[in-house]
Amino acid sequence: MLIPKKESDKIEFKSTFNNTVIETLVAFSNAKGGAVYIGIDDNTNIIGISIGKETISEFINEIKNKTTPSIIPEVDIININGKNIIKFCIIEYPIKPVSIKGKYYKRVGNSNHLLSVNEISNEYLKTINSSWDFYIDPNHSLKDLSKEKISKFINIIKQNNSIKEVELSNTEILNKIEILRNGKPTFGAYLLFTKDYCSISDVQIGRFKSNITIIDSLSLNSDLFNEVEEIISFIKKHLNVEYIITEKPQRTERFDYPLEAIREIVINMIVHRDYRDSSASIIKIFDNKIEFFNPGKLFDGISIQDLRKGNYVSKSRNKLIAKVFKEAGMIERYGSGIMRVKKICKEYNIKDPDFNEISNGFQVILYNEKINNSKNVPENVPENVPENVPENRISLIIELIKKNTKITMLDLSEKLNVNPKTIKRDIQLLKEKGLIERIGPDKGGYWKVNKNNEEKK
Repeated sequence: MLIPKKESDKIEFKSTFNNTVIETLVAFSNAKGGAVYIGIDDNTNIIGISIGKETISEFINEIKNKTTPSIIPEVDIININGKNIIKFCIIEYPIKPVSIKGKYYKRVGNSNHLLSVNEISNEYLKTINSSWDFYIDPNHSLKDLSKEKISKFINIIKQNNSIKEVELSNTEILNKIEILRNGKPTFGAYLLFTKDYCSISDVQIGRFKSNITIIDSLSLNSDLFNEVEEIISFIKKHLNVEYIITEKPQRTERFDYPLEAIREIVINMIVHRDYRDSSASIIKIFDNKIEFFNPGKLFDGISIQDLRKGNYVSKSRNKLIAKVFKEAGMIERYGSGIMRVKKICKEYNIKDPDFNEISNGFQVILYNEKINNSKNVPENVPENVPENVPENRISLIIELIKKNTKITMLDLSEKLNVNPKTIKRDIQLLKEKGLIERIGPDKGGYWKVNKNNEEKK
């Protein structure tokens, strides 16, 4: 049998049998399984291990007695050049988490991670295919929930045909979809339909002129549906907007950030936050970026790298909250939020957002910096280019006009990431050189491209 060349998330080498071997087997049990090779040192030198008549059975009994639930690995004895190596192989345990003397470990990379209380709880809830928000809230009763908010939600799901039993009472419907359990509110119910102040849904938002200068702020402690709308409203109030005049009578608004991406990020914040963490969700609006911070790192072992590549299967920390938001039509499908945000930003022609894990939480940074498209310069730059105007910009202006003879100066400014006054100057120079001309009035007319100062028809 071949020995692996190095340690990994599923391979560990040990010189001798001791408690660290059992810790590693426990860590493998709480992850994806793995194998421990005993008789190999840290430098992957084969040193071997002495094996007596009862050695294997003693090792197995010690592993069994020190773990809860008891785990029993498969055993192989490998002989290489007269030296014995013991291989303990363990599969992912179906009921998690497994512990050694009351301590819980999970394999992360090539090391054993000691689980926190929250992580232990999450492992258990995942085992029973549940989440904490499905459990009855011992501190609140039906009196703490808003009947109006519940009725509004139930009307929405009836309109969406999410519930067929229209003759059921509101309480019966909430029990049916597990927002209530035996008529008692769950943690999720309290967050979704709280009547007044909610102590665990704290959100802090600020408009910053610098890292320490705040010019406006908002604190929220309400139900989750209301928080989504309040957050978006506050952010929108502090966005810059330009008005694009088109040939039609109305004008088009364009914010410096895509509102669709902001809404997607905010909903993801509210749905996936770790509400057992006492920290608040924090949003900071700067001149050139918006920072969104949520308590709770990425869930279920997803890495930032996986997130950026879209190489993951999304699992929700708050299954009930996610389910209710989906029933209300606020989530299209699970696990698509981050990829949608990236796609929206690309289509909006702004810089890709950043994703970070910081301070035991998750951060998204949305930028308003436009992508410079001037790198893609068309061929056939026209002759007689006006002085003091870059050839690539002249080329791009003419190509854009050819594609859309009714394009506005503001459209050109936006597409080329150039100040409108600069575009106006460029257009005037192009007209003076006879490269383009305006046919008809400013409103309702169109552009005509002339071939390199040929006589106008």
